Amino acid sequence: MPSAPEHLNWIVDGLNLSAMAWGPTDGFPVIALHGWLDNAASFAVLAPLLSGCRVVALDLTGHGHSDHRSDDAAYLIWDDIPQILKVIERQGWKDCTILGHSRGAMIGTLLAAAMPEHVRALVTLDGLMPEPHDDGEFVHQLRDGLRYAARIATRAQRHFSSVEDYVERRQRYGVSREIAALLATRALEETGDGFRLRNDQRLQSPSAVKLNAQQIESVLRSLSVPVLNVWATEGLVKRGWVADLVDVSEALIDDLTRATVEGHHHFHMEREPAAEIAGHVLDFIAGLETNRNGAG
Repeated sequence: MPSAPEHLNWIVDGLNLSAMAWGPTDGFPVIALHGWLDNAASFAVLAPLLSGCRVVALDLTGHGHSDHRSDDAAYLIWDDIPQILKVIERQGWKDCTILGHSRGAMIGTLLAAAMPEHVRALVTLDGLMPEPHDDGEFVHQLRDGLRYAARIATRAQRHFSSVEDYVERRQRYGVSREIAALLATRALEETGDGFRLRNDQRLQSPSAVKLNAQQIESVLRSLSVPVLNVWATEGLVKRGWVADLVDVSEALIDDLTRATVEGHHHFHMEREPAAEIAGHVLDFIAGLETNRNGAG
């Protein structure tokens, strides 16, 4: 069973942010960012394996136990960055390593590129940047995002008759029963007649604005911190645009280490792949510490 975590909460920019934390408070500082529609529990298998690290896994806004954003706000991948920076500050850390999965990897990459003084290194798990969007589709994308957001705002929060109902539905999207059950621990809120999904339904809305290829290349070229990019053999690399992204990242990121681990998109939530991922991450961190001490 995963090690028991600490449960943390902060009020940041008027929003309650919740987190799970593992490891000694004076350990190597790591902020973990989960994927789309997941939550902090997605790191419950991997985080305890990162010995010597203080891993603080956030429920990003609109997910898990963290607050939803206000009605006039959105969930674009850069919107979480100001709150993440304030959480880093609340830990008393000058900088930290960002560990991101999928959408969390995209957020972490933007943060590391734009604010490298707060990021010691970046570790991405089956993710890096979103699929580039064609400039000619800008207005169409904007229209879709605005129209869908208006429709979804009128919907009642999604309801499940039981935890099992949620687990079965989540399994339909390609995760194992064990993974779905682990996510359920923070995804659901019990009500008088079942369980309500905690995630903000607006997360289902298409983004009103997406990055184009030139912007994505600019982000990758701007990464000045060491990067460890870990891909799942049966994960996103099966998509053609991700294979292209891997090639572009190797050409543009100065200090890049790449690894591949057997498994699917949520490989960090299964024990054997998680143990292999942990080995890659700990070796990467050891190299950071060696270079840091040598520079000192």
